Amino acid sequence: MNAPRLQGFRLRRLIAIARKETLQIFRDPSTLLVAFALPVLMLFLFAYAVSLDTRNVRIGIVLESDSEAARSLAAAFSGSRYFAVTPARDRREVEPAVIAGHLRGYVVIPQDFTSRLLRGRSEALVQIITDGTQPNTATFVANYAQGVVSSWYANRVASTPDAIPAISLQPRFWFNPEMESRRALMPGALSIIMTMIGTLLTALVVAREWERGTMEGLFSTPASILEIVVGKLLPYFGLGLIATGVSAMLVVWGFGVPLRGSVLTLLLLAVVFLFPALGQGLLISTIARNQFVAAQLALISGFLPAYLLSGFLFEISSMPRPIQLLTCIVPARYFNTGLQTVFLAGDVWPLLLPALGAMLLLGTILFAVVMRKLRKSLEP
Repeated sequence: MNAPRLQGFRLRRLIAIARKETLQIFRDPSTLLVAFALPVLMLFLFAYAVSLDTRNVRIGIVLESDSEAARSLAAAFSGSRYFAVTPARDRREVEPAVIAGHLRGYVVIPQDFTSRLLRGRSEALVQIITDGTQPNTATFVANYAQGVVSSWYANRVASTPDAIPAISLQPRFWFNPEMESRRALMPGALSIIMTMIGTLLTALVVAREWERGTMEGLFSTPASILEIVVGKLLPYFGLGLIATGVSAMLVVWGFGVPLRGSVLTLLLLAVVFLFPALGQGLLISTIARNQFVAAQLALISGFLPAYLLSGFLFEISSMPRPIQLLTCIVPARYFNTGLQTVFLAGDVWPLLLPALGAMLLLGTILFAVVMRKLRKSLEP
């Protein structure tokens, strides 16, 4: 096929291509499902199915002592909202339940509990046994059990006449004082959703046109490569912004996540992020030119890095150094940082500007590679 004539940039041709692509979006229900139904479904999953909060952990309380102090401590565990307590008099009653996974651990209040209490706080008051097959839950059980004991001990010392009051620590948590995982997860979920819309949708739609041969017919027109690329991506750019707005409203009004920054800053982040996301989808479609292969590439290079390497669920600083360097080429990493900043902290520009600059740089590189590859593929 002969290379197309590269004429000057014409706004009229650009509008015609964009109009044609917009009509194609409304003719294809699957595109609208990906843009609007998928975000709502994913937000509900991340809000209710995925949670880092731990509540009502099942533990046993082995009360070997009948003293008033021991019963008071056992009542403190029963009154905690973090534990669902199973009482017992002997540890052999709860050990099979821990082995079977019905309990996540147990706390032993020993027979000499009162004498330990009289010897002072330096003495270990209780024994805490946890199920190490789930390390995060085991750590939670151990830390919160120690917290219950410390709180109970501090209250008891404060209520004892002539006792030296214990040191009281009052922690303060910035940005998320309620320590709700939903407030951290939902902004990050938006970055996953926008990656799916920007990368996967673009890759599939353009690859489908390569399969049908309509893309070659479009390149044979007088329109330049730049006009074709921009005209085809403009409708998906608008679709992505609309999906961002709908998802953000659902996050704020539906799930109660505060938006401490401005709406304009949120839209700016979405605009800049769609630049590399759409570029990645277009590059995938030019490489694959097949919907099945394009979907696989979009999953491997788009969704999985955004889910695993963006800081959404796993701290980047805790990853090995080579993996940390790999995250630098994942646009969702910077989008996730920007979203969490805008939602939880506000318009903190010293954090937002580096993220915006990195996304612009990645988008420029991706579109430069796309333009070069398209020109080479169209050479006679």
